[in-house]
Amino acid sequence: MVYMPMAYIYGKKFVGPITPTILALRDELYNKPYSEINWNMARSSCAKEDLVYPPSRMQNIVLACLHKFVEPMLSWWPFNKLRKSALSSLMDHIHYEDENSNYVGLCPINKVLNMICCWIEDPNSYAFKRHLPRIHDFLWISEDGMKAKVYVGCQSWETSLIAQAFCSTKLAKEFAPVLRKAHGFLKAAQVTQNFPTYNSYYRERSKGAWTLSNGENGWPIADTTAEAIKALLLLSKYSPSLVGDPIEEQRLYDAVDCLLSYVNKDGTLSSAECKRTTPWVEILNPSESFRNIIVDYPYVECTSSLVQALILFRNSYPEYRCEEIEECIKKGTLFIEKQQRTDGSWYGTWGVCFTYASFFATKGLVAAGRTYENSVTIRKACSFLLAKQLSSGGWGENYLGCETEDYVDSGSPHVVNSAWAMLALLYAGQVERDPTPMYHAAKELINLQTETGEFPQQGNCWKLQFVSLFQL
Repeated sequence: MVYMPMAYIYGKKFVGPITPTILALRDELYNKPYSEINWNMARSSCAKEDLVYPPSRMQNIVLACLHKFVEPMLSWWPFNKLRKSALSSLMDHIHYEDENSNYVGLCPINKVLNMICCWIEDPNSYAFKRHLPRIHDFLWISEDGMKAKVYVGCQSWETSLIAQAFCSTKLAKEFAPVLRKAHGFLKAAQVTQNFPTYNSYYRERSKGAWTLSNGENGWPIADTTAEAIKALLLLSKYSPSLVGDPIEEQRLYDAVDCLLSYVNKDGTLSSAECKRTTPWVEILNPSESFRNIIVDYPYVECTSSLVQALILFRNSYPEYRCEEIEECIKKGTLFIEKQQRTDGSWYGTWGVCFTYASFFATKGLVAAGRTYENSVTIRKACSFLLAKQLSSGGWGENYLGCETEDYVDSGSPHVVNSAWAMLALLYAGQVERDPTPMYHAAKELINLQTETGEFPQQGNCWKLQFVSLFQL
């Protein structure tokens, strides 16, 4: 989605008007005069801070051949006809994305690049005019100036988890107005239609899903859908006079149908689509800062959300697609167990990845009937978490673990990591075995809480997770 508009802009060899603003940006962005830059050399240059995954020698050879031999050929007849056809196809896909995402896009990068492509095609076009007001969806003012969000929002994801957290407190009556609003939002945020001819554009089913945000950009996210299903099922247990009417049964079936359509053949769940190909295509990845981004791999935390959602749904609707659901639960649980590392941990997908994945994996296994007493996997997970507990009682983790794919201790407690680790140990029954580590951890979180009831912002802070700790 990002490389499509990049390819279009490059293929058009487009250069905009050179304005004073453009000249000022050139002075600000480059470390030498713009006219002195050797662009052939710049193709392979990268700041050392960003060069996390250097390209292989084979990649360098292939890219050099494309640049030196293939690229010039595409400017000659009849090869330029091929490029013209490709550019037309790219704009077709770009317009499809824009129209079906309400010009919000998948992320701010492809949104802005798509907008530029529409401007290149026609500065006065309807598409470009539709793009302009949606820029504001991504901008916000921080203490030190304007920022751009990495995504349009995560309202559905957070609301689902917050609703689950409130349900775990057993205080639904006291917070009924909050739960009613959350319930209404989740019902309104569900995607109720598929994109037209979505298979032709290499998309997945979307009817019944939830996006990460409010549903407007139309991009279904698999584990957000699973978490929304869990929240709606939990809310359906309360009186409609407290939390509002439950979601229509058919819409819940649509949600489960959509979720099952995302399940891989081995019963696992990826993030935004099924795993479509093999890892060898990662050799096409030109990014020097990120790896494993060409294939949507199955993830422990997504599979855990799948297992939990299906178990909860099965308990309420035991007759609906029962055999498929049972098979998914079994395969998903086995995948989680097989992905455990020798030290007892799991590796996740976020910057704070090990405590996060370990929490989700443990919760999924416990939901599937694994306990400390009957599961070696759970015992190893508890040993890992207890071994990483800091002397203060909390847990911390450095974001560099996401790059090294190994646990990196931050040296100081982080409220989010501490909450994740505590929840995992709670689900695994640590309180019944030895509550002392939990007492120390709870004391650490209490000390970190501010007078307003909030917790401090510490890097990637997901405050909503703490509400679940009320079950202590």
